[in-house]
Amino acid sequence: MIDTTRIQSRNSYAYICLIAFAIAAVGGIVLASYVLRDKFAPWALSMLHAALGAVGLILLIALMVQGSTAQAVLIGFALLLIAALGGFFLASFHLRKHLPPKAVVIIHAGVAVAGFLVILSQAI
Repeated sequence: MIDTTRIQSRNSYAYICLIAFAIAAVGGIVLASYVLRDKFAPWALSMLHAALGAVGLILLIALMVQGSTAQAVLIGFALLLIAALGGFFLASFHLRKHLPPKAVVIIHAGVAVAGFLVILSQAI
């Protein structure tokens, strides 16, 4: 017999995780637009972006702990974790009152988008 409650729970985690990452991505676009115009991004938006990314990662970990996880989800998780580390690096510039290198912003965004798309491909 198939446990549909568990399947529904896994799907809920996956969709909420994707929604958190999607909203974080919108904030990331706004943040990047500031840096690419040589301006400091609002700190509150940076914190919201980081918090949503963290929520997405936590939900993704919860999803992976529940049972067998496709290799693509693990790859997506690894990419998003690398993007999160890049985000900490970018935040360190903000804390030191320096604009981060534009290339790092673009790489951070690219890695995050790649991770999101890999996970999205498994949820569809």
